Amino acid sequence: MVAAAKGLMIYKVYRELTRGLSPLLQLHLRWRVFRGREHPARWHERIGRPSLPRPPGPLVWFHAVSLGEGMAAIPVVRQCARRRPGLNILMTTTTMSAFKVLENDLPSGVLHQFCPVDTPAAIDAFLCYWKPSAVILLESELWPNLIMVSSTKGIPLTLLNARMSVKSFKFWSAWALPLISLMLSKFALIVPLSTTQAIRFQLLQAPPSIINFAGDLKYVVEHDMSKRNIASTEDLKEQLSDRHVWMAASVHRGEEQVILAVHRLLVRRYPDLVTIIVPRHLQLAHHIVEELQKEGLHVALRSRKQKITARGLVYVVDTLGELRHLYSLTPIALVGGSFCPGFAGHNISEATAAGCAVLTGFHVGHFSHMINEMQRLDPLSVVQVSGKEELQEALFQLFSDRKMLKARRMASKQTFHTLSSGILAKVWNLLDTHVLDRISIIEKNKIK
Repeated sequence: MVAAAKGLMIYKVYRELTRGLSPLLQLHLRWRVFRGREHPARWHERIGRPSLPRPPGPLVWFHAVSLGEGMAAIPVVRQCARRRPGLNILMTTTTMSAFKVLENDLPSGVLHQFCPVDTPAAIDAFLCYWKPSAVILLESELWPNLIMVSSTKGIPLTLLNARMSVKSFKFWSAWALPLISLMLSKFALIVPLSTTQAIRFQLLQAPPSIINFAGDLKYVVEHDMSKRNIASTEDLKEQLSDRHVWMAASVHRGEEQVILAVHRLLVRRYPDLVTIIVPRHLQLAHHIVEELQKEGLHVALRSRKQKITARGLVYVVDTLGELRHLYSLTPIALVGGSFCPGFAGHNISEATAAGCAVLTGFHVGHFSHMINEMQRLDPLSVVQVSGKEELQEALFQLFSDRKMLKARRMASKQTFHTLSSGILAKVWNLLDTHVLDRISIIEKNKIK
């Protein structure tokens, strides 16, 4: 009781602070609109002002902050739309990149809005308008106002693919344990993405009865492609046939220097080489193109539909939402965001699902659990490299040894299928039993 009272006191301080900061946050949002980081016509959604009418009937709110979490949510959203057709579904995201990709992937009838900032006014306005019957958050979206106000209104909360970084865990443990303990007690269901994450939530005093393990949703890879995407990918596949090809995906600033240096070395031995670079952020694509053009190297841009004709070419993918489809075009994939201190890696499951020989760096954050699981099953499934020399050596080996490349690709795909089996069904059963059944009972009682 004492801890709960202390947690409530800390929350009240947080609530008043965020209330006082609301005008500054609105100015910050306008600045982000100016910088192109918020939607110019829909930024007001971030302060709880809707741009769509709310349909009648029960509504489930899914929230994913960015693209990675959004892609993990999509299979569950599809299951919900298919298995519970009487429910309205609202999906919110925070980042522009998530919106641009997910708007084409959401099932028909699913509504999209940008998530409100965590101020009392924005959260109150959002919840009063949309009146969700359940709130389903992805991964690490633990916002005090959102959680506490939802709980006060009697809205059941779920945290899917729950995770907490080491940094966040240390912060909550050292500085705000009563608050996080209070917040976690408001959840009806927490589904951590690994046993390590489950232990962290238990150490932060989440009730053990609400923690249920089902596996990492990022292993659930769906390959729904439009006819246009299929035609575009097939055309690119034809251009890449009989060439030495490798791809560097989710590349962050600073990593392009390593990749381009390795490309220059590889092209001496393999003149027909094509290096595909998929930057994590589109701004980096223009920087890479400028650098290559200054050196007089061959470069082609995906957005301009430029053909792969020259030898020793770098193909820069400056489009959004195509990465998982492009993995099928390359036998070797390097997953970036993993070479420099401070980086936290990216999801390797899409590359393994496509049967690529997967390489990544050592700065992989919470994705270390995924890499460890795969390496435990088969050490050939994913290989970590550190810097230019090790990357260069690994690529030379794969290009020169066809048997090794085949073994690595087979290990990658088989390990993925082993680890991904049944995850979506387990997550859906937990969500259906612990949350959605409660909505059905409430709706039936309303009719009576």
